[in-house]
Amino acid sequence: MAGAGSVQSPLQHLRGMITPNGLVFERSHAGIPHIDPAQHRLMVHGLVKRPKIFTMDDLKRFPSVSRMHFLECSGNGSREWSKPFGKSVQISHGLVSCCEWTGVLLSTVLEEVGIDPKGKWVLAEAADAAAMTRSVPIEKCFEDAMLVYGQNGEMLRPQQGYPLRLFLPGWEGNMSVKWLRRLKVGEEPFMTREETSKYTDMMPDGRARQFTFMMEAKSVITYPAPDHRLRERGFHEISGIAWSGRGRISRVDVSTDAGKTWHEARLQEPVLSRALVRFRFPWNWDGQEAVLQSRAVDESGYVQPMRTQLVAERGYASQYHNNSIQSWRVSNTGEITNVHA
Repeated sequence: MAGAGSVQSPLQHLRGMITPNGLVFERSHAGIPHIDPAQHRLMVHGLVKRPKIFTMDDLKRFPSVSRMHFLECSGNGSREWSKPFGKSVQISHGLVSCCEWTGVLLSTVLEEVGIDPKGKWVLAEAADAAAMTRSVPIEKCFEDAMLVYGQNGEMLRPQQGYPLRLFLPGWEGNMSVKWLRRLKVGEEPFMTREETSKYTDMMPDGRARQFTFMMEAKSVITYPAPDHRLRERGFHEISGIAWSGRGRISRVDVSTDAGKTWHEARLQEPVLSRALVRFRFPWNWDGQEAVLQSRAVDESGYVQPMRTQLVAERGYASQYHNNSIQSWRVSNTGEITNVHA
């Protein structure tokens, strides 16, 4: 399948923390390759003691693990920097999903080939037409990186990287290279197209932040949202999702008056590290205009910022890593719209 594109998850219709496979967001740089898993190979070479080419059967012989984590595109919310854009939470925040990922720890495979002490970075390369490539610090490779072949109890789907993908919990989605075919260990980052001219954060002075790997704490109210309309006064349960690449979400606060006052929401168990968590807050709507917001705090103490805070620091030229607080305005007729409060 030719061409680049993306498909967002319909967050406004999801109820828990897990995204069904058919609703997981998609992002491709040069289409979806058709790969025969029996012919697919993963080459591991560079600064290693025993370079090796692995078949899928080879990889599945290693001890497997299953872990629950979110996956988020660094461009999630990129159109919201300067003005309200998304008329749906799917459009404004839908480039995030959460799944159970199954595979082998990358550290297991790297121990099998033996890493030269000089090896500090790993180049991951895809088998798509773009040969998507990213450099990964060796520390992340040994911390929690996975070579994934299963998703939510079934094999990966083609649009999610079948038959093999890299997965880096908590880091920007493009680094979890799909259709993985090669890992090369080197002394320095490989400075590929996708980490120089792309996936860097422009600053007001013309310079760019590079290697902003982690996805910071973020949240969004998914009900009520612009996809809905409140038809009656009285009780409504405000609900949404929160996540952080730093670890677990420790608290989510909700405001119904554009941030003048905040109230702690209830987190739905389980609260896992680097995974979506659903929050809930009871609200009695009096029929008057309201502005709904949510604010996530993670276990490191990081607090989700206001959009004005991000703009003050980074200006309007940036496209990536917009984790600012989202505002939904509820009119006195119950209509809900995307606003910058």
